[in-house]
Amino acid sequence: MSNDQSGPRQPYIGGQAVVEGVMMRSPKSFVVAVRRHVGGIAIREQAWEQLLPSLKFMRWPIFRGALVLAESLHNGFSALKFSSEHGLPPEEGGKKPSISASALLAFLFSTVVSAADSEPAPAGAPNGGEKKGSGAGDFLLGLATVMMVIFFIGLPHALTWLVGKAIGPSFDTTSFAFHAVDGVFRIAILVGYVWVLSKTEDASKLFRYHGAEHKAIWTYETYKPLKLENAMPFTTRHPRCGTSFLFIVVGVAVLMHIVLLPFVPRLHENDIVNQLLMILIKVPMAFPIAGVAYELQRWSAKDSCPAFIKALTRPGIWLQGITTQPPTEAQQEIALLSLDRALAREEGKPRSHEGVTMYDTFEQAAA
Repeated sequence: MSNDQSGPRQPYIGGQAVVEGVMMRSPKSFVVAVRRHVGGIAIREQAWEQLLPSLKFMRWPIFRGALVLAESLHNGFSALKFSSEHGLPPEEGGKKPSISASALLAFLFSTVVSAADSEPAPAGAPNGGEKKGSGAGDFLLGLATVMMVIFFIGLPHALTWLVGKAIGPSFDTTSFAFHAVDGVFRIAILVGYVWVLSKTEDASKLFRYHGAEHKAIWTYETYKPLKLENAMPFTTRHPRCGTSFLFIVVGVAVLMHIVLLPFVPRLHENDIVNQLLMILIKVPMAFPIAGVAYELQRWSAKDSCPAFIKALTRPGIWLQGITTQPPTEAQQEIALLSLDRALAREEGKPRSHEGVTMYDTFEQAAA
């Protein structure tokens, strides 16, 4: 495998850990490489499946943040299904392999953060095809959306409301302090969620593949050949990782909530109903918040970015000490293989046909 890129401009590469493997995507390609539970390698290559390709404005700055998140969720679940089929052994009785709750929770987290490490496919790029709905896929996508609303919007708001009940009537949604405390709870929930996940075996393995993904991208971005000996010395932390993105989301959300929501009058006489309505207002606000955070995240990775913007991502870099772990050489090989295939397809020189290809050994796949 080699990296022939030269010059200042490289295709923008993002990635994501999956079950026993790594997904890599360039602006137009989408590759998943997995170590099969029976031995050997399974690779799926295709074009990135775009959502709303006819709406060109959805690829403009600010708008594209929400689009990238939605596309990452859709394509990420497709990658998860493929990786679980090949990376996990079947259950007793020959049933299809099922993903543990801890692995699913970790995957939902990695899917969300991978959005910050990607960009929407350019207008006119090949599309992987229209979404082929499946009951399981639709359920997981719905579950991810509900979990994000509950964990990062509903729960911190409810906890802040309970604090207000203890302090007194002056501490409610019309006060600036309410939304500042809500932000503190969001950060605490995010860190606690990641820390608890890291203690499970499934999530720990996923976080090692996450580290392998970052090492592979560092190798590519420093114009080094995509070889194991070049990748292993790199850090597992990367400034474009979505873990940093989530901290920026919290910061933008707190700022927008403090500036706007205190001016929203009480929506119902009943206090509980009023709080539920306020949560419903926050849900659609998540789309412009994600859009602004996405642009700030991309800006922060540039050398020309002001120091105070870079400082917003620093806590996320620290948190990557949990969400990325040093990979084994076998895991790193998979990340490099996936990246090599994505770049080859991006350059119009695919290593194999579109679809799924099986290899008996890693050496055969890398040849």
